[in-house]
Amino acid sequence: MGRPGWKIAIIAARTSQPRPRIMHEEDFTESTSRPSKTKQKEAMHELRDLGEELVDLPLSQLKRLGLPEDLYAAVRECQKITAHGAKRRQVMYLGKLMRTADDEPIRAGLALLRGESVAENARLQRLERMRTRLLADETMLTEIANTWPGADITHLRQLRRNALKEQEASKPPKNFRAIYQVLKELDDQLQKGKTEDAGE
Repeated sequence: MGRPGWKIAIIAARTSQPRPRIMHEEDFTESTSRPSKTKQKEAMHELRDLGEELVDLPLSQLKRLGLPEDLYAAVRECQKITAHGAKRRQVMYLGKLMRTADDEPIRAGLALLRGESVAENARLQRLERMRTRLLADETMLTEIANTWPGADITHLRQLRRNALKEQEASKPPKNFRAIYQVLKELDDQLQKGKTEDAGE
């Protein structure tokens, strides 16, 4: 016959064990009240990369972004630094400044500048193709005259003849380059006129 005390001890031991906690949905969702250290680090790297992109811009494009005065001054200072270590520290400083700046307008401005760069490259390539076609066919002068009514066709015809002679004699392409320069100046004037008309 078993002892009654044993049963009491076993029951007491079972009831004294902690009950398993019931898991709720919120236990499986990440807290969004504060960004994790990983996300903070990623954001810092993004801002630093953004600062480096600003440093790589030519002055004319940098001015168009309308940066805050302290950020603009820091970017200009970084552009003047040649020592690698000092430049790296200045870029890190730029990243810190970017934390307090509104980076959305800056990103939008950079995106616009990238688009303009793509369009500009396409324009220059079009002029290069036109120059090549001109050398192959003199009737291209008619298309040039239609595209740029102010073009000096006589001058371009002479440049073409000289460029062909240079090619035959294996001489430096002085006139070949001059043709491109003339076409570019003509197109620059045309683009400037379009911009002024649009602004009126």
